[in-house]
Amino acid sequence: MDFSFSSDQQLLKNSARAFLDEHVKPALVRSLIDDPRGESEALWKEMAQLGWLGLSLPEEHGGSGLGMVETAILLEEMGRAALPAPYLPTILAARAIAEAGTPEQQQRWLPAIATGSARATIAFLDNDLSWDLSTATATRAVGAPDRWRLSGAKRFVPWAHVADVILVPARSQKGLSLFFVDPSTAGITMSPAPLMDVAGRWSTLALDQVSVTEMLGPSGQVGALLNSVVLCGAVGAAAGMLGAARRCLDMAVSYAKVREQFGQPIGSFQAIRHKCAEMLLEVENSHAATYYAAWALDAKSEDHAVAASVAKAYVGDAARKVCSEAIQVHGGIGFTWEYDLHLYFKHAKALEAMYGDGDHHRELIVRQVAG
Repeated sequence: MDFSFSSDQQLLKNSARAFLDEHVKPALVRSLIDDPRGESEALWKEMAQLGWLGLSLPEEHGGSGLGMVETAILLEEMGRAALPAPYLPTILAARAIAEAGTPEQQQRWLPAIATGSARATIAFLDNDLSWDLSTATATRAVGAPDRWRLSGAKRFVPWAHVADVILVPARSQKGLSLFFVDPSTAGITMSPAPLMDVAGRWSTLALDQVSVTEMLGPSGQVGALLNSVVLCGAVGAAAGMLGAARRCLDMAVSYAKVREQFGQPIGSFQAIRHKCAEMLLEVENSHAATYYAAWALDAKSEDHAVAASVAKAYVGDAARKVCSEAIQVHGGIGFTWEYDLHLYFKHAKALEAMYGDGDHHRELIVRQVAG
């Protein structure tokens, strides 16, 4: 079996690496930390022109019709750059619309997302922060078939403050449903929710009788759709953590070659060499887990759910270990705000919690394997 990238996939990876190395330097990431929006509009437009925003969207809606493997390639490179942008939340919302939206909903949102003129996100979590959405969603939707009122709270909604539409799961009379919500609608209170990743943006939404008129998918029957999107988010987050871990490994190896102690590079010391070797092992295992899971999602293989959970659980642990070990290799300078290692460590740590942490996905693996 050949697990290497195709020529087109390798070209995508190389071009993404070159673009991000040129346009998303650590200085830009640091400058966006204090920016109210936290992202670059010009960079978002350039990503759209490169076709990244429509990479996995259907061709009839302005996309390229590619799959999760290509998306993971991009997300790995974005993780390597610690890119602050609403890319993953937007493409997950677009995936949900592409899978369950009416032709009118698809035509309204998908071309706009592909061209960079619209951003979207999904408000998965309620107050108890459980990713078991079928049982944990407490937000309520009350109303008639053409108008509902949503009440409840949504936690850690990524990039909600820049979204043009938020997909909100809520429990209606018929069961778990998914609604299109305009962030400017009366009754929504949005407040920032700081996380470890200082370059990321999350919000808490308080919904008080928010009036909505549009639903995505069949009423009361979106549990399977949401679970599918969460699995894609888990693999996407694993790719981002893989990129951050690979960047930290590269920085550690480079530093070990030039930092001297007792008249010789610290990379010549057995302890440092073994540490770097163990970091490389974790990165390569993470690569295999991530891209197998991405392939399994594209192929709709029988084990795609297990593969996605394995990738998210394993890469979360591995990235945390690799990034923290890179700091240890650097010694005191690795802990300082002025050094860039913390950007990648914090980026990976924030992604570890998104779309289900390791404990959640290990529980899913047990359920799936045990039947």
